[in-house]
Amino acid sequence: MTAPVSHPLDPLTPEEIGVAVAAVRATGRLAPTATFSTITVDDARRPAAGRRARLVIVPGPEASIVEASVALNTGEIVGWVAHDDARPALGFGESLVAIAALHEHEGFRAALASRGIADLAKVQIDPWPAGNFGVAAEQGRRVAHCICFYREQPGDNGYARPIEGLQALVDMARGEVLELIDSGIVPLPDDPGSYFPEDHAPRPGLAPLVIAQPDGVGFEIDGNVLRWQGWSLHVSLDPLEGIVLRDVAYNGRSILRRASISEMVVPYGDPGPLHGWKNAFDVGEWGLGRLANSLTLGCDCVGEIRYLDAVLADEQGEAGTIANAICLHEEDAGILWKHNDLFTGRTEVRRKRRLVVSSIATVGNYEYGFSWYFHQDASLELEVRLTGIMSTMATGRGRPEPFSPAIAPGLAAPVHQHLFCARLDVAVDGPVNEVHEVDVVPLQAGDGNPWGNGFAPVVTRLTSERGARRLADPTRSRSWAVVNPDVRNVVGQPVAYRLVPRATPVLLAREESSVAGRAGFATRNLWVTPYDAEERRAAGDFPSQHPGGAGLPAWTAPDRSLVGTEVVLWHTFGVTHVPRPEDWPVMPVETTGFQFLPAGFFDRNPALDVPPPDHCDG
Repeated sequence: MTAPVSHPLDPLTPEEIGVAVAAVRATGRLAPTATFSTITVDDARRPAAGRRARLVIVPGPEASIVEASVALNTGEIVGWVAHDDARPALGFGESLVAIAALHEHEGFRAALASRGIADLAKVQIDPWPAGNFGVAAEQGRRVAHCICFYREQPGDNGYARPIEGLQALVDMARGEVLELIDSGIVPLPDDPGSYFPEDHAPRPGLAPLVIAQPDGVGFEIDGNVLRWQGWSLHVSLDPLEGIVLRDVAYNGRSILRRASISEMVVPYGDPGPLHGWKNAFDVGEWGLGRLANSLTLGCDCVGEIRYLDAVLADEQGEAGTIANAICLHEEDAGILWKHNDLFTGRTEVRRKRRLVVSSIATVGNYEYGFSWYFHQDASLELEVRLTGIMSTMATGRGRPEPFSPAIAPGLAAPVHQHLFCARLDVAVDGPVNEVHEVDVVPLQAGDGNPWGNGFAPVVTRLTSERGARRLADPTRSRSWAVVNPDVRNVVGQPVAYRLVPRATPVLLAREESSVAGRAGFATRNLWVTPYDAEERRAAGDFPSQHPGGAGLPAWTAPDRSLVGTEVVLWHTFGVTHVPRPEDWPVMPVETTGFQFLPAGFFDRNPALDVPPPDHCDG
């Protein structure tokens, strides 16, 4: 038995992790060397079943995994499914095994020596997901592509000096170097690429900027449940998806059952043999929660801050804590609403305050900051901030290709995309919702449009899955309304929330490419599916080295009805990054995201009751 928790979907406690691990080991079906990819609360909707743990187990070095489910109140195994030819997210321990294998490999050491590098301690080795390109050596194995960088001093920026032309394919489970690739020596760039303050004169003229709430914060935290300005929600950190929001409601009216980043893909556009294989699924192949930072006051979060720690299991099944994994705070966000009456001279203005729920993950060279914003007008928003260091390549005296622009002398970075897929399990004023596509289009010329200026919204109900595979269209201000047809507002319209896309590139790789087969979700900006507890992540549960076709393309192929049922929205958004010198040696933040706005959910502006500022100096 385990101690009770305050919410049925709270993260697993260390005690519960111990119960789950002991239960699966007690079956005798696992070798002592078996490891654990993830151990999480099973949040499929089973209210009568009690809390369960879901474990993804790595039995051995073969390409196989086990999914197990444990009833935490009894320790009983209630699910056990073995998957052959499937691979979990890359393990941290196995990444170290791959690095150690290269250190011991004579050919690798000889290739370094030919470049004048004798000290292995000066070589940074980055294991990358291998993708799936039908290579025979990869069959039945868990493999990684390893690329190398040079650090003269331990604190150097390794990405400033790629050891170009030297790569390896490594079986990271067995520690075997399968292939060593040495295409020739390219000189190391000279620029050390330092971004440390001691190497840059400080900018003058920054006056102190103080953010203070002398009376404390305006939100309440009860375990993982957060309440603020009419909002209530449950917040946690999943090892793969990062921040997960559950039971999002406003003044007791439901909006979302669950929201998270279900998957993301980073495809690279350089088609050459040394970089053309690069693509990474940073959720399913690495894990945004596993790589979450411990956030610090004054740097990552500013103001009156509260934090949530995250308890996650390591690969040996031991519980550990990421301190300050999620930051909670309020911030001023400009004007909420204003009007100056020109007849009376009276001005009414309200300041906008928002609640921020945020985390930051470091995935190799990149940082991703995820901020969910909750506004006083009952709108919510996800903003993703991208920063960190680009994946680089040395060019020597060669001329950079157009798909890998020069960013510094002798250094280039391939063009690439960051495509995120948010999974929104919606429940707008109840469980049964519909999705309507809303385009704003010009009216036809004629008697009804005599001056040719007319335009109006046109609404199309999305009734089945295939028809709901949609692209954004900014020329029509396209958005998608999640409608509850059984609840009406004061003007007789069905209540709704509207998904408003902001940045909507889709996958640029060709349809026949390997990455397109694996990242089918990224070919559309919107997918809609009936709720299914087993449909968790947009590229399937196990995208690592997957041949393709899993996830949303497979789920939506039967063309299930979207009418009279519970629906889930999957929204792909992101950025297409053409590197520039200003992105070096560390990138200024670039943002992307989307909004989810009430659209007839209320009878009038829900922020009329926000009090005016204490004073407005003239």
